[in-house]
Amino acid sequence: MSADLASLLRRAVGPGAAAVRRGDWDFAGNADAPYPQPLTPAAVLIAVVTHDRPTVVFTRRTAHLRAHAGQVAFPGGRIDPTDADAVAAALREAYEEIALPPAAVSVIGVTDDYATGTGYAITPVIGLVTPGLALVPHADEVASIFEVPLDFLLDPANHELRQREWQGRARSYYVIRWETHEIWGATAAISVNLARRLA
Repeated sequence: MSADLASLLRRAVGPGAAAVRRGDWDFAGNADAPYPQPLTPAAVLIAVVTHDRPTVVFTRRTAHLRAHAGQVAFPGGRIDPTDADAVAAALREAYEEIALPPAAVSVIGVTDDYATGTGYAITPVIGLVTPGLALVPHADEVASIFEVPLDFLLDPANHELRQREWQGRARSYYVIRWETHEIWGATAAISVNLARRLA
């Protein structure tokens, strides 16, 4: 299973995949606005757990954070000057946020960068982890940890396109609902892009 799964996920990496940039304003048909400049480099970990039915790890951010409070997200954050690259940053953040040991992650590679309207250039890092790891949420940053089946996440039938006004313009964005969780914004869009790369 892990070998087949790794082979599947490598299709999202491919030559030059990280050079492709998607974003809030072009991914869902919002191409009429510029991105903030400069963009702050960030990285997230798409941690795929190798259950018989593979899952992906998500976090719900705590309600008191200054930015994106209460939202669902992949483990991740800004790339620090001390990080060797986006992979190192994603692994560091995953360890800090959910106590996922870097050595427990079999890194597949990076997929398309994603630019946000809030000024971040996010590099998604794809990795495999074995089931049964004792993940622990960082009390100050993460309210909870949950997993979504990979096949559910990749199914276009579960990618709901919504629209709302933001900064005086109508903006489209994706929502993926799993049980009581609502994944939206950049996290949902990165998931949708992953699905398209793997289709």
